[in-house]
Amino acid sequence: MLPTIVKNLQKYPLSAPRPDASTHRFTAAVLVALLEENGEPEVILTQRALHLTNHAGEVAFPGGMWDLEDRDLLHTALREAHEEIGLEPASVNVIATLPSASPKRRSLAVTPFVGLLSSRPVFVADPSEIGAIFSVPLRRFMVPTNYDYIDISHEGTTLQFPCLHYQQYPIWGFTLRVITDILNETLDAGLDLIYPSHQEIQLLRSE
Repeated sequence: MLPTIVKNLQKYPLSAPRPDASTHRFTAAVLVALLEENGEPEVILTQRALHLTNHAGEVAFPGGMWDLEDRDLLHTALREAHEEIGLEPASVNVIATLPSASPKRRSLAVTPFVGLLSSRPVFVADPSEIGAIFSVPLRRFMVPTNYDYIDISHEGTTLQFPCLHYQQYPIWGFTLRVITDILNETLDAGLDLIYPSHQEIQLLRSE
């Protein structure tokens, strides 16, 4: 499975864009780190610490906001992964830059980079940001019956988002969409999940 994913990700060649001066405050990057164990590809995810003000306890890729000292957004993704989970940049073979997108309720442009790990490193979570580090076999995302929908409410508005539960972790939103988009694009997974419309999400963001 992983060789096919890697081959078909060639349609998203690696690049290292920089945000311009007018948008850098609203720009972030994440690392979609993949590794293979016993012939099965897995994706590395984190759970944000429960004490955080924003998005506490949510599942996310390692990554974060662009810093003015970063050379480019690839540097941002690798720096944040090192800070959050102790992943050494030299241990990551970054192979693709995916199109940027915006998470729900935030007017950010987030650029995902796909990277390969040759083996499972010893992860070290930054307790100020990360509550847990875990990996999920990509095959779990390939089964349509593994998905359900969760209600996300804000200021009286409630929307339903697709969700995959793995162990105690609900995976949804931007994180889930990036993973399923990769599988649809590289493996023809046929995952047709129903998301709120752009207008509905904009309403949720504005409230």
